[in-house]
Amino acid sequence: MQTQQVPKKKEIRVWVDGCFDFFHFGHANFLRKAKELGDKLIVGVHSDAEIERHKGPTVMNEQERYRAVAACKWVDEVVPGAPYDTEVEWLDRYNCDFCVHGDDIVTDANGVDTYAKVKAAGRFRTVSRTEGVSTTDIVGRLLLVTKSHHVSHSPADVCKEVAAVFPPPTEDVMRRSPYTGCSQYLSSTTRLAQFASGTRTPSATDRIGYCDGGWDLFHVGHVHVLEQARALCDYLIVGVHEDAVLNKQHGGAYPVMNLNVRPCPGPPPLGPFLASSPLLHRERVLSVLACKYADEVIIGAPYTIPESLIQGMHISVVVHGSTWEHGTQPQLSHLDPYEVPRRLGIYREVPSADLTTDAIIRRIIDNRIRYEERNRKKEAKELAFLQQQQQQQQAATAATAATPVTAPAPAPAH
Repeated sequence: MQTQQVPKKKEIRVWVDGCFDFFHFGHANFLRKAKELGDKLIVGVHSDAEIERHKGPTVMNEQERYRAVAACKWVDEVVPGAPYDTEVEWLDRYNCDFCVHGDDIVTDANGVDTYAKVKAAGRFRTVSRTEGVSTTDIVGRLLLVTKSHHVSHSPADVCKEVAAVFPPPTEDVMRRSPYTGCSQYLSSTTRLAQFASGTRTPSATDRIGYCDGGWDLFHVGHVHVLEQARALCDYLIVGVHEDAVLNKQHGGAYPVMNLNVRPCPGPPPLGPFLASSPLLHRERVLSVLACKYADEVIIGAPYTIPESLIQGMHISVVVHGSTWEHGTQPQLSHLDPYEVPRRLGIYREVPSADLTTDAIIRRIIDNRIRYEERNRKKEAKELAFLQQQQQQQQAATAATAATPVTAPAPAPAH
């Protein structure tokens, strides 16, 4: 008697695309949600030229953006140079069943929905966007980094600074796009658990490594170090320092990714009141958790590595990049933070990439006017699209209301 073979389940391939400039935990959360809809996640990343034409200048170049996306643990394949207007042909080329995007608005240089074609083909899905973070928001923080970030100002003063970066596109200050500008990110244990999913515990034979840092504006320079650290061990633990540690190390402007954002007093809110909060190094923790080279993360890791941490976690190698952030080794104390692993003979230094947090901030400062204009144009385009949608909905409602209601024919007499 022959046993009937169960047909193999078809692999569901999901396509997403985007700029992924300043790859952050909001991008990673979107990719996580998209991956849940299928088996394989294929990510198209637009070229610098495409983004410049439709949206404006990027902060990170295309090679940096390609590598940042490839380092995300939910991504199976990266497609460089994907078109800004998503084509059904590209889904077919990579055997993708459908395309996924967030529930925000994306339009091209002419204000046309970039997903119109795949929507018309019935091959489009949406997932909710991550509230409280966006590339535009982070660029806005960096435009303020030398002014008000981590500096004691009144809420009104900080609001004026934010209004200068995110001025309303019209005289009506209450008209703001829901997708652009600073917003409020609330940390939760659920989100941490979602990002930590898929991690494993080390086996008895695993060589365990440790690599700590601030990981501010988590970027491909950080990825470069973590990739090398992971190559030196079987299981990599990544320590993330508290906000207060980074602030003391590098000065009043840092870290950028830690803001406790709450509305300014008085309606309408003009922007965020920025304040330091040790709890909100969660932003940096999420970015590290999304990296495929990190097996475990220590939240609020000690700046000076104690022997108890090394022994308690069975660490065999401690890794650091050859370049310290902001140019020189910070002087929080007279002690070398790596004195213990050096003494134990387990400290290793790996080559750092050229890209640093300071270099990114320098790009923002050098191109401030261009990025401010990009933010303004993006918001104006979104508002115009929203207004067009609203007008279409109003016209449809009016047409429905004007249609005469036909009374039902009387039932035939028996």
